[in-house]
Amino acid sequence: MFRSFFMTRRWLPWSVPGGALILFSTWYKVELDVKINEWFGTFYNLIQKALSAPNTISMDEYMAQLATFGWIAGLYVMIAVMTDFLIKHYVFRWRHAMNDYYAAHWDKVRSIEGASQRIQEDTMRFARLVEGLGVSFMRSVMTLFAFLPILWTLSANVTELPWVGHVSHALVYVAILFALAGTVALALVGVKLPGLEYQNQRVEAAYRKELVYGEDDSERARADHLHVLFMDVRKNYFRLFFHYMYFDVAKWSYLQFGVLVPYIALGPTLVAGAVTLGVMQQIVRAFGRVEGSFQYLVNSWTTIVELISVFKRLRAFERQIRAV
Repeated sequence: MFRSFFMTRRWLPWSVPGGALILFSTWYKVELDVKINEWFGTFYNLIQKALSAPNTISMDEYMAQLATFGWIAGLYVMIAVMTDFLIKHYVFRWRHAMNDYYAAHWDKVRSIEGASQRIQEDTMRFARLVEGLGVSFMRSVMTLFAFLPILWTLSANVTELPWVGHVSHALVYVAILFALAGTVALALVGVKLPGLEYQNQRVEAAYRKELVYGEDDSERARADHLHVLFMDVRKNYFRLFFHYMYFDVAKWSYLQFGVLVPYIALGPTLVAGAVTLGVMQQIVRAFGRVEGSFQYLVNSWTTIVELISVFKRLRAFERQIRAV
């Protein structure tokens, strides 16, 4: 899965320079997001000034602020599109490297159960899942490094928390503790999901294999045997549906409550009128970025579970290649 792409001369120009370019473009997107956060502070302070006293700002000032946002947002869109295009090529070449390695050992693995599925489908799913999770992880780490100092500076204006009292730089601690609590809680709630996903791939592979044999052999894929195999599929899916149900209850309850957390934490500060509307917007947005970075596992848990199941299947496949 990794050696075929990162440790071969053929794919070295993609695996290392390509990865470095993706890191740089992702970092640049985060920097643009920081600029947008600064713009929100300036723009909402301008709005507050305009609403507090009529005709205190000109139409040119107002439109200049909108034009500034348009320039930053336009650049962000261009970089985002180019980065996503590059990432898609990067992960497909990773899949290409895996495919070439497995295909070169086809004579050794053709008798392994589900060999064709693992080469075609599992490498495709591995590439797709790594694309989503890898990009999200890079973005979360870079966003955290960019916005944590901003939130630390802005939260100097927030010196008191409801029911707690005085806490210096309170919002940083609230974001970290709330994200950590959610991550631990959802990891415990979803502890059974990786094993069920792995078992799901096994029963699906057994059912698909029998159907493939039935295409060439009239004695295979008989209705009674297919019924038994499909009942295994049905049983495992229904178990998955049940476990995902209570996991989703926990996940979405946590995420929806998280919308209110910065406003609850800002309660005493807002009631006291200690910050302007623009600063509040900057704080809430920076808090959301920091909290979202810490919540990477929360938001990605379902995809991580799927990737674990694919990884376990491919790892078992490679062990059998080496053993032949």
